[in-house]
Amino acid sequence: MKTLVPIAAAALLAGSAPALGASSSLTPADEAAAFKAAGFTLKGKQWRKCEDPSPAYSPGELSEVRDLNGDGVPEALITESSSFCFGHSGAAYTLVSKQATGSWKKITGGTGMVAVLPAKGKDGWPDLEVGGPGFCFPVERWNGKAYVLNRHQYEGRACRPGR
Repeated sequence: MKTLVPIAAAALLAGSAPALGASSSLTPADEAAAFKAAGFTLKGKQWRKCEDPSPAYSPGELSEVRDLNGDGVPEALITESSSFCFGHSGAAYTLVSKQATGSWKKITGGTGMVAVLPAKGKDGWPDLEVGGPGFCFPVERWNGKAYVLNRHQYEGRACRPGR
Protein backbone atom coordinates (compact mmCIF):
# COMPACT_ATOMS: atom_id res chain seq x y z
CA MET A 1 0.00 0.00 0.00
CA LYS A 2 1.16 3.54 -0.64
CA THR A 3 -0.04 6.89 0.57
CA LEU A 4 0.70 10.36 -0.71
CA VAL A 5 1.77 13.25 1.45
CA PRO A 6 -1.17 15.64 1.11
CA ILE A 7 -0.37 19.21 0.19
CA ALA A 8 -1.11 20.72 3.59
CA ALA A 9 -1.15 17.77 5.96
CA ALA A 10 1.02 14.98 7.29
CA ALA A 11 0.96 11.56 5.68
CA LEU A 12 1.55 8.02 6.65
CA LEU A 13 4.39 6.25 4.96
CA ALA A 14 3.48 2.88 3.56
CA GLY A 15 4.28 -0.09 5.73
CA SER A 16 3.34 -1.71 8.97
CA ALA A 17 4.76 0.88 11.36
CA PRO A 18 2.11 3.08 12.93
CA ALA A 19 2.15 6.77 12.23
CA LEU A 20 4.19 8.70 14.71
CA GLY A 21 3.41 12.17 15.97
CA ALA A 22 5.40 14.91 14.33
CA SER A 23 7.98 15.28 17.07
CA SER A 24 7.05 12.44 19.42
CA SER A 25 9.88 10.19 18.27
CA LEU A 26 12.70 12.72 18.09
CA THR A 27 14.31 14.70 20.84
CA PRO A 28 14.13 18.47 20.38
CA ALA A 29 17.84 18.44 19.45
CA ASP A 30 17.33 15.72 16.81
CA GLU A 31 14.26 17.50 15.45
CA ALA A 32 16.23 20.73 15.04
CA ALA A 33 19.18 18.87 13.48
CA ALA A 34 16.86 17.08 11.02
CA PHE A 35 15.27 20.37 9.90
CA LYS A 36 18.68 22.03 9.55
CA ALA A 37 20.01 19.10 7.50
CA ALA A 38 16.97 19.53 5.24
CA GLY A 39 17.86 23.19 4.70
CA PHE A 40 15.18 24.76 6.90
CA THR A 41 15.59 27.79 9.15
CA LEU A 42 13.66 28.37 12.37
CA LYS A 43 11.75 31.66 12.09
CA GLY A 44 9.75 32.31 15.21
CA LYS A 45 8.11 28.96 15.89
CA GLN A 46 8.09 27.79 12.25
CA TRP A 47 10.65 25.81 10.30
CA ARG A 48 10.80 27.44 6.85
CA LYS A 49 12.61 26.89 3.60
CA CYS A 50 10.07 28.71 1.43
CA GLU A 51 9.48 32.45 1.91
CA ASP A 52 5.78 32.44 1.09
CA PRO A 53 4.01 35.45 2.64
CA SER A 54 0.48 34.11 2.00
CA PRO A 55 -1.86 32.73 4.67
CA ALA A 56 -2.15 29.48 2.66
CA TYR A 57 1.49 28.62 3.41
CA SER A 58 2.15 25.58 5.63
CA PRO A 59 5.60 25.57 7.25
CA GLY A 60 7.90 22.58 7.44
CA GLU A 61 6.71 19.66 9.50
CA LEU A 62 7.89 16.19 10.35
CA SER A 63 5.38 14.11 8.44
CA GLU A 64 6.85 10.78 9.49
CA VAL A 65 9.79 9.47 11.44
CA ARG A 66 10.87 5.83 11.20
CA ASP A 67 13.64 3.56 10.00
CA LEU A 68 12.99 3.24 6.26
CA ASN A 69 16.07 1.24 5.24
CA GLY A 70 16.37 -1.16 8.18
CA ASP A 71 19.71 0.12 9.47
CA GLY A 72 18.43 0.79 12.99
CA VAL A 73 18.49 4.60 12.82
CA PRO A 74 15.55 6.84 11.93
CA GLU A 75 14.76 8.73 8.78
CA ALA A 76 12.51 11.78 8.79
CA LEU A 77 10.23 12.92 6.00
CA ILE A 78 9.83 16.69 6.17
CA THR A 79 7.12 18.40 4.14
CA GLU A 80 6.27 22.01 3.36
CA SER A 81 3.29 23.37 1.41
CA SER A 82 3.04 26.45 -0.81
CA SER A 83 1.79 27.00 -4.33
CA PHE A 84 3.78 30.28 -4.25
CA CYS A 85 7.04 28.33 -3.92
CA PHE A 86 6.20 24.91 -5.36
CA GLY A 87 3.84 25.65 -8.23
CA HIS A 88 0.97 23.37 -9.21
CA SER A 89 2.01 20.54 -6.90
CA GLY A 90 1.87 22.94 -3.97
CA ALA A 91 4.18 20.74 -1.94
CA ALA A 92 7.79 19.80 -1.36
CA TYR A 93 9.51 17.06 0.60
CA THR A 94 12.93 16.35 2.03
CA LEU A 95 14.06 12.99 3.34
CA VAL A 96 16.83 13.10 5.95
CA SER A 97 18.56 10.28 7.80
CA LYS A 98 20.26 10.15 11.17
CA GLN A 99 23.83 8.93 10.76
CA ALA A 100 25.75 6.57 13.03
CA THR A 101 27.70 9.61 14.26
CA GLY A 102 24.46 11.21 15.49
CA SER A 103 24.38 13.92 12.81
CA TRP A 104 21.62 14.18 10.20
CA LYS A 105 22.09 14.04 6.42
CA LYS A 106 19.83 14.99 3.53
CA ILE A 107 19.12 11.93 1.38
CA THR A 108 16.79 13.44 -1.24
CA GLY A 109 14.14 16.06 -1.74
CA GLY A 110 12.10 17.81 -4.34
CA THR A 111 8.81 19.30 -5.40
CA GLY A 112 5.76 17.10 -5.17
CA MET A 113 4.03 14.69 -2.85
CA VAL A 114 6.11 11.64 -2.04
CA ALA A 115 4.82 8.10 -1.58
CA VAL A 116 7.08 5.43 -0.13
CA LEU A 117 6.68 2.21 -2.11
CA PRO A 118 7.32 -1.39 -1.03
CA ALA A 119 9.92 -1.99 -3.78
CA LYS A 120 13.49 -1.45 -2.62
CA GLY A 121 16.72 -0.20 -4.12
CA LYS A 122 20.29 -0.70 -2.90
CA ASP A 123 20.89 -1.11 0.83
CA GLY A 124 17.17 -1.54 1.56
CA TRP A 125 16.08 2.00 0.67
CA PRO A 126 12.48 2.07 -0.58
CA ASP A 127 11.47 3.40 -3.98
CA LEU A 128 9.81 6.83 -3.90
CA GLU A 129 6.96 7.91 -6.15
CA VAL A 130 6.82 11.68 -6.56
CA GLY A 131 3.25 12.78 -7.23
CA GLY A 132 1.90 16.04 -8.48
CA PRO A 133 -0.40 17.26 -11.21
CA GLY A 134 -1.05 14.75 -13.96
CA PHE A 135 -1.38 11.00 -14.21
CA CYS A 136 2.12 9.62 -14.76
CA PHE A 137 4.56 10.00 -11.90
CA PRO A 138 8.31 9.43 -11.62
CA VAL A 139 9.54 6.69 -9.33
CA GLU A 140 13.02 7.13 -7.95
CA ARG A 141 15.26 4.33 -6.67
CA TRP A 142 18.31 4.52 -4.41
CA ASN A 143 21.47 3.45 -6.27
CA GLY A 144 23.80 3.55 -3.27
CA LYS A 145 24.65 7.23 -3.67
CA ALA A 146 21.47 9.02 -4.70
CA TYR A 147 17.82 8.60 -5.64
CA VAL A 148 17.59 8.48 -9.45
CA LEU A 149 14.73 8.05 -11.91
CA ASN A 150 13.83 4.36 -12.23
CA ARG A 151 10.46 4.39 -13.99
CA HIS A 152 7.11 6.19 -14.33
CA GLN A 153 3.82 4.83 -13.04
CA TYR A 154 0.23 5.67 -12.27
CA GLU A 155 -1.70 3.66 -9.70
CA GLY A 156 1.04 1.02 -9.80
CA ARG A 157 1.00 0.59 -13.58
CA ALA A 158 3.76 1.61 -15.97
CA CYS A 159 3.08 4.75 -17.99
CA ARG A 160 4.85 7.21 -20.24
CA PRO A 161 4.85 10.89 -19.31
CA GLY A 162 3.12 13.19 -21.77
CA ARG A 163 0.91 10.47 -23.24
